[in-house]
Amino acid sequence: MKAQENNQDNLEEIKEDETIQETVNQEENAEEQTNSAENIQEELQKEKEKFLRLFAEFENYKRRTAKERLELFATASEDVITALLPVIDDFDRALAQIKEEDKNQHTEGFILISNKFKDTLTGKGLKEVEIQQGDTFNADISEAITQIPAGDDMKGKVVDIVEKGYQLGEKIIRYPKVVIGQ
Repeated sequence: MKAQENNQDNLEEIKEDETIQETVNQEENAEEQTNSAENIQEELQKEKEKFLRLFAEFENYKRRTAKERLELFATASEDVITALLPVIDDFDRALAQIKEEDKNQHTEGFILISNKFKDTLTGKGLKEVEIQQGDTFNADISEAITQIPAGDDMKGKVVDIVEKGYQLGEKIIRYPKVVIGQ
């Protein structure tokens, strides 16, 4: 009987050990699941942050390229118009030489062509930089080519405009060349 009692005690101990082992295993599984869920949450958060950064980067790229495209369209004709500025100057010099009394059909045609040419360029965004004799010299919008002695009332002011300046949109493509009083 003692052997049976010992066996029964051993069985009870084994059952207790198995129960304890099962409890420990369940706790470990629960802990692993909690760790696994935490890891998944961390990975999900990292991927969300990565996605947001990538999305913001793409939005900045779109904005930057749209801005560059607008700037390109605004100044795409700059080279052509800059090349045509001497032609405008020639028209202006020729018109200055035509006197009112010498007007005939040929000169009127010439004047019409000149006006149409200037109107076309104005339609493309070209405009003359506004500067007059007697204006205070501003280095941001004009270029001084020389200084001449002048009275006190013309000191630091534009005495003569040697060459007209033009701007395309908001950008000055040729600064007016002026003579200023000293």
